[in-house]
Amino acid sequence: MKIHLQLSPDGQAMLGTDDAGNELRLSLPETAGGNATGFGPMKLMIMSLGGCAAVDVLSILKKQRQPITGLRIDIEAERFQQPLPAPWATAHLVFTVFGAVNLEKAEKAATMSLEKYCSASETLRLAGATISWSVLVQP
Repeated sequence: MKIHLQLSPDGQAMLGTDDAGNELRLSLPETAGGNATGFGPMKLMIMSLGGCAAVDVLSILKKQRQPITGLRIDIEAERFQQPLPAPWATAHLVFTVFGAVNLEKAEKAATMSLEKYCSASETLRLAGATISWSVLVQP
């Protein structure tokens, strides 16, 4: 994988492009000349955790033939309070699964994702973060 980052023409963001041509605007803080109006690198890291878990949970539930009609993941995360660097200390994910899905199967899918399959959760855990989760099912 190759990633290319370049300062945006307005100087307020970094424009990222991957080797497939996908693009992402990464917000810069005011101290770096940006206006901090979008997602910064640390927020994207937590969003990546949720995205990684979503892929696994959806895949597992579909393999189990669970009639999932939607998925929402709410994440609360905190960073260590120390001088820089200040890595993520905790992240709690609340999975809300929509559809006539078996709660135990949804809980198992989230556990399998965050403890076995999700590379983002393992990366954060190896950096010292504690990751927890809960699962709700809504018809």
